[in-house]
Amino acid sequence: MFISRAQLRKEAFNNTDIARLMGSEYQIHRMIWELCTDSPTRSRDFLYRYRDGICMPSFFIVSSRELSNTRGLFNIETKTYSPVIRKGQNLQFSLRANPVQTKRDENGRQHRHDVVMDSKNRLKEAGIPKEQWPNQPEIIQNSGFAWLAMKGESCGFSIRDGDVCIERYLSREFIKPRKPKPVKFSTLDFEGLLTVTDEDRFLNALYNGIGPAKGFGCGLMMVQTVRICSRTLHDIR
Repeated sequence: MFISRAQLRKEAFNNTDIARLMGSEYQIHRMIWELCTDSPTRSRDFLYRYRDGICMPSFFIVSSRELSNTRGLFNIETKTYSPVIRKGQNLQFSLRANPVQTKRDENGRQHRHDVVMDSKNRLKEAGIPKEQWPNQPEIIQNSGFAWLAMKGESCGFSIRDGDVCIERYLSREFIKPRKPKPVKFSTLDFEGLLTVTDEDRFLNALYNGIGPAKGFGCGLMMVQTVRICSRTLHDIR
């Protein structure tokens, strides 16, 4: 596996056509796909995360092969990715995810539900007046934490209440060519601390992602060792 940082070159960003593409979730998806695959028929075997708040658009990418910058649009730094993980290890992490719950309708068909909207719907169904609902940040924090804690059980890690900050609840929408209905999904950004409970499952999550919408910038968990001096959350035991 490889991990790369791909930053759009200034010359490319100054190109009006390229800059316009960067405003489209679907076009970004296509650009990253072009970087990561060696065949138009290959299934997706990469994850990526868009980096916000910097001068030039930039991406972190975990892939099965080195990137192919055939159009020269990016400055790319790549290294092999084989993290050494052990059970009980504490790590800082960052994750952008599409947190959903899967439910079946009366016909047995599965549907994905945004966990934040699902929490609001349950409050409504319980007959709780809207003025008595928790505020939006609290709903986001509680529903996002419950989702990630559940994912951790199958992905080889655990989290503790108070060790994870969840924010930037965003709804995303775009049109795919020749598709009548727009693609819609939501994202949450998670930052915090976790403890590894199963090395193999956790490595699989790092390589293959967490949750759906992986082809559109979700699911890549980035980790680093905990820096004790900078901690403001629970003490590590």
